[in-house]
Amino acid sequence: MTSDPGAVGAARFPEGALARFSINQRTVKQLSLPELAEECGRLGITGVGLWREPVQEYGVEKAARLVRDAGLEVTSLCRGGFFTESDPDGRRRALDDNRAALDEAATLGTGTLVLVSGGLPEGSRDLAGARERVAEALAELGPYARERGVRLAVEPLHPMFASDRCVVSTLAQALDLAERFPADEVGVVVDTYHLWWDDRAPEQIARAGAGGRIAAFQLADWITPLPEGVLLGRGQLGDGCVDLRGFRELADAAGHEGPVEVEIFNEDLWARDGAEVLAETAERYVRHALD
Repeated sequence: MTSDPGAVGAARFPEGALARFSINQRTVKQLSLPELAEECGRLGITGVGLWREPVQEYGVEKAARLVRDAGLEVTSLCRGGFFTESDPDGRRRALDDNRAALDEAATLGTGTLVLVSGGLPEGSRDLAGARERVAEALAELGPYARERGVRLAVEPLHPMFASDRCVVSTLAQALDLAERFPADEVGVVVDTYHLWWDDRAPEQIARAGAGGRIAAFQLADWITPLPEGVLLGRGQLGDGCVDLRGFRELADAAGHEGPVEVEIFNEDLWARDGAEVLAETAERYVRHALD
């Protein structure tokens, strides 16, 4: 692979191949936001998923102008959530932060705020109670989200994260929460890294599609042995055991016609040249997720 993706640009891909492709900012976090916008332009990439921290550092309104001027669609903003705190002050702070996140999403022009629900409070073993606090937060935030044209997207995380990051572990659990509320207020995230192991995932993706609940669809591979620090264990597309094309076909069959966002946390990728990783990721998407 050439180390100068700008030399080949969009011509390296079949016409229309990247029409739905979106690169999540964290996949190439070594690129600044202006660098990311420039490299996306060179490759013909039109979708980006953004993260709050680097956007805040750059300036939310400034970032909104940058991506708009670059012709980029912001396919999601990550992340809100962390609703499971039992302390009233902690819960109030979480709700205030999520309202701020919804304001940021609206400014950036995205209709999707990805939510990581939060883990068990320290010393707690009450999973059901923690999940119910997630529902209470969705009830409070849903109308605020709708007013801003943003949908709350509940992301189930792999069960290994249930204790400290996300008490919502399956797509069925995420849908059980989302379906308490209007579909234009609360949807779900289908992420291959977190769902590939679940034999109920196909039927639940169909359920999500039938209800108009697929707010975001994300790709990453599962590699073994897991790197130290599981949070950074996502693999480049094609390097692991996930049937990426199969998941994309399931989402398409369920009626998802929106972006396909690649979100990978991997220190080996972050240590490389960001432009090279971006070009490689787009190529892997075409090779492993498309027909």
